[in-house]
Amino acid sequence: MNNDIHRKVQRRSLFALLCATMPALAGSCADDIAQTQAQLDLAIEKDAGSHGWKPESLSALRSHQPTPRSLAEAEGGNGVDFTDALDSLDRARTANRAGDIAACSREIAHARAILR
Repeated sequence: MNNDIHRKVQRRSLFALLCATMPALAGSCADDIAQTQAQLDLAIEKDAGSHGWKPESLSALRSHQPTPRSLAEAEGGNGVDFTDALDSLDRARTANRAGDIAACSREIAHARAILR
């Protein structure tokens, strides 16, 4: 079962990496969002197996696909608050859609600081 989870995470990470290579609109920070999301997904994936065996969650038993957020919440991140970084990226996307590039850049910088 653990291999199935890792394959699903790998597929999602690959999707995120492919999205990171897609062109973005000029004047937006979509490229930075995609790049940071890919870095965050990889960090969460790397962390996911580092805590040893844990019982499967109810969502996993119901065959729900893991998401970066569900993995971050379940794993805890060895002191790194990956959920805070995911929240920052959500706020960056909202700012980007509103055309607020300064707020978008600020939220991306916050997410990247968490990854360091």
